[in-house]
Amino acid sequence: MPTTSLRAPDRLLPADPETRAIARDLLARVSDAPIISPHGHVPASWLAHDVEFSNPADLLVVHDHYITRLLHADGVPLERLRPRDGAAPRAIWRELCDRWHLFAGTASAYWLEEELAEVFDIGWAPGPDTADALYDRIDAALRTPELRPRALFDRFRIEVLATTDDPLDDLSDHALLAADRSFGGRVLPTFRPDAYLDPASAGFAERIERLAAATATPLTFAGYLDALRVRRRHFIDHGAVSADHGVFEPFTCELDPIEGEHLFQAALRGHLSETDLRRFRGHMLWQMAAMSVDDGLVMTIHAGVRRNHHSTTFERFGPDTGHDIPVRTEFTDNLRPLLQSFGTAPGFHLVLFAIDETVYSRELAPLAGFYPSVFVGAPWWFLDAPDAMARYRAAVTETAGFYRTSGFIDDTRAYLSIPARHGVSRRADASFLARLVAEGRIGTPAAERMIDDSVDAIPRKVFKL
Repeated sequence: MPTTSLRAPDRLLPADPETRAIARDLLARVSDAPIISPHGHVPASWLAHDVEFSNPADLLVVHDHYITRLLHADGVPLERLRPRDGAAPRAIWRELCDRWHLFAGTASAYWLEEELAEVFDIGWAPGPDTADALYDRIDAALRTPELRPRALFDRFRIEVLATTDDPLDDLSDHALLAADRSFGGRVLPTFRPDAYLDPASAGFAERIERLAAATATPLTFAGYLDALRVRRRHFIDHGAVSADHGVFEPFTCELDPIEGEHLFQAALRGHLSETDLRRFRGHMLWQMAAMSVDDGLVMTIHAGVRRNHHSTTFERFGPDTGHDIPVRTEFTDNLRPLLQSFGTAPGFHLVLFAIDETVYSRELAPLAGFYPSVFVGAPWWFLDAPDAMARYRAAVTETAGFYRTSGFIDDTRAYLSIPARHGVSRRADASFLARLVAEGRIGTPAAERMIDDSVDAIPRKVFKL
């Protein structure tokens, strides 16, 4: 079987020998450091119940829209990638292997080949001739105790893993883990209230009625805010350190209570104009910041994605099926009302993530370079790849340095890819810092401290761990 060239020890490090040697030394300091993952989407139930993974296709293809979107772009209908539409797992795996050449040079290819090598001890790449052998080898491994979620948690050296959870989740799986003395890791819930803040989301009124019933609060705007505070406290009591907000635009505004009540009642009836809908969303983002100032939850904002770009695909297959597309995003003016109110509030932490690379040096780094509350989030989604990470560091560091950034965020549902993703970030940061040392812009001791802190002290500080 052919071997994969991506397993070279110096993969992703600079080509220049002198700079590469510096990067190699920096990487050695952190390559085996524990993983702190303060934002992600792995279900807590996997670890609470230590469930066995079903099959290679379901684990590595079906739920990974990085992969399914590129297969779809090459003409593979989505129903051929979905067991619920009758596709057999082995047939799904073959679709990937038959088109593996499409992924050459992509982050997805790097991550999967890292998983094959590190998790399954497989040194040959996917392809039409290796599809069935790979499937059988992976499937057999998934039946062993070493490939159960808890064993992998220890093997991956994960110290902290955050999940993303609905505000009405009872968090019973988190409670099970916290009470289980045989499990030594920290698995933290994250409050994700998007569907409870956006009246345009399907079932908004019914969802708010359930929220009010669960918290014994009236269906008034004040009662709605109290209900959200109650659920945030429930999350904090179960170990949460952050609240995450996925928004199309980071628009914020402050409303008086009378207008808030008017817009809230109109939202329950489904009678908001586009202007009022935007104002309600913007005010609720402002309210979430106010609550973070009060209760201490770190506020993270993931902005700038047009969700479900292809309506027909969304109507047939639902969300998270590969057609969420980045858009231009503006932070400076949109966030000004929020930052005017809370930007200098003691203890408030606001982490800003963008997919629009043009805002790194123009907006995010300057904001983080003034406001004590603001940190620049790591490259996210379409940008969590080596070259994009290098551009991020170059754009942000000259204005804000390393210490006004968040540390790496893997933001993934692909559990087996977590070490690969953190490994890419560590290699990218080692390469960037090595260049600064080679160019005489920083000294070796400074680079050593920065690489050490990037995987430990920085994420601990930003996410109040």
